[in-house]
Parts: sequence; structure tokens; C-alpha cells
Amino acid sequence: MKPQEIEDLSFKIIEEEAGDHGFNHREWPVVRRMIHTSADFEYIRSIRFNGDAVEEGIRAIRSGCSIITDTNMARVGTRKKEIESFGGSVRCLIGDPDVAAQARKNGTTRALAAVDMACETLGKGIYVVGNAPTALLRLIDHIRDNKVNPALVIGFPVGFVNAAESKDALMELSIPYITNKGRKGGSNIAASVVNALAIAAYAEE
Repeated sequence: MKPQEIEDLSFKIIEEEAGDHGFNHREWPVVRRMIHTSADFEYIRSIRFNGDAVEEGIRAIRSGCSIITDTNMARVGTRKKEIESFGGSVRCLIGDPDVAAQARKNGTTRALAAVDMACETLGKGIYVVGNAPTALLRLIDHIRDNKVNPALVIGFPVGFVNAAESKDALMELSIPYITNKGRKGGSNIAASVVNALAIAAYAEE
């Protein structure tokens, strides 16, 4: 089978097994791609959209926004063609020498230092967290302090220490976000959400 045939069949199976999921025509393609990436139907129950999160994400991509990820895995897994066609970019600062130097100086993690640096240039971009709860918590602090106002936060840190708690903290904010309840997540899931938004943005071209 050709790649597109495999994807089409996968989506057909997902549609059949998901049944009456209750998501609207904007939200379902996001959830469906998450399931396609993970084979995990639990995201139907755990995902949370706030505000016009999908619309805001599509609008930001079409405006040529910056998309900053907390891991290179999420950056590599993000579709560049659609995003770059609007003049946007996908970056990860975790390996930046200045980030490493700042982390050493302040005795913090590089994930936290990367958020500090990213917030200087993010503007109305999209911040994507697929690994580090510390990154999401730091971003939340900056949002609360009015130091940054992203168009959308995609928050899917994974693990056993502060992953669920950081997402609960995100859900206390009134900004547009896409996240999920619980420990599950990961860079591949976060990238799949961006990809769903990018595909939708490109389809409207």
C-alpha cells in the first residue's frame, strides 16, 4: 500500500472505532491525528480545548507565526511545508549555546532557560510542550506575569512528576490552549496537534 492509502485506511478505522465522539468539525481532525499517531483512543476522553483554540492556531499559522517547541523531537516531527508556505518557522532552543550558558549560570534546567529565551521573541506565536513539565510551568508563570501572550499553547508534557499537574495549571488560564488530563502526552503527540492545525490552515489556502 502507498503511504496515503495507509493513512486513509487508518483514518477510516479510527472513524469506525471512535463512533459518536461529540467533537466539532474543527476539533475532531486534531483528536483523530493524535489517535493516528498513538493508537490511543483515550485522548477522546482526556483532551481539552479552551476558547477558540483550533481557530486561533490556524489563524496564527496562516499569519506566518513562530512555532517554538520544547524538544527537537517535536520540531522534527512537525510538518514544515505547510507552515513555511505562510512564512512561519518551527524552532527549538533547547540546544542553543546561550540557553545552556543561562541554565548553568542560574542553576536551572535547559528546558526552563529555553522558555525564558523563547518568550523574548514568541509574540503571537504558538508554544508547544511535548516533554518537560518544567517548561510548561515556566511558560504559565510568564503568561500570568503578562510577559508573553501566545496565540496558542499546545501542552502535552509526559511523565510521572508534574506532568498532570502542569497541565492542570494550564487549564486554569483563560488563554487558548490544547492539552489533556493526566500523565500521557509526548513530543509525538504535541507535533501531531501542530500538524493537524497546519494541514487545516493549508487546506484553506
